[in-house]
Amino acid sequence: MATSIKNLSTYDKASIPNAKNFRFGIVVSEWNPKITENLFQGAFDAFLECGAIKENIVRWNVPGSFELVYGCKQMQQSYDMLDAIIAIGSVIQGETKHFDFVCQATAQGIKDLNVQSQIPVIFCVLTDDTLQQAIDRSGGKHGNKGVESAIAAVKMAQLRKDAKF
Repeated sequence: MATSIKNLSTYDKASIPNAKNFRFGIVVSEWNPKITENLFQGAFDAFLECGAIKENIVRWNVPGSFELVYGCKQMQQSYDMLDAIIAIGSVIQGETKHFDFVCQATAQGIKDLNVQSQIPVIFCVLTDDTLQQAIDRSGGKHGNKGVESAIAAVKMAQLRKDAKF
């Protein structure tokens, strides 16, 4: 596994743009809250560590990962002054193909939002085979994917700003 050789929470702070003047949105799935709340906290703390102002971080909740696409789309349209959005979710393999459908639709939907909008959406949806894998990637032995996603959001916000020239 890729995360077995990399800690998701590790980054070089000196190489990250200062996030003081950026506004971020975070859409969080309420499904698997033990996982998604850890991912949210990792992202939120990383934003603050990179200089973001607490009041410039907007959070919305949606019922599940499938609904992240709609939530992010509405956030893009409602907050046109946002610089980047993170979609946070956790889908854990069960006994049916539901896992496959939710993961595929969510990934495709987030991709579509990135192609259709000027506000980047970062994919922070864990798609794990087991609960333990999700725990390991949401603050456990592999770090926190929320932190990695916040760093990606800061970098994409800077890219968006630079591309306006």
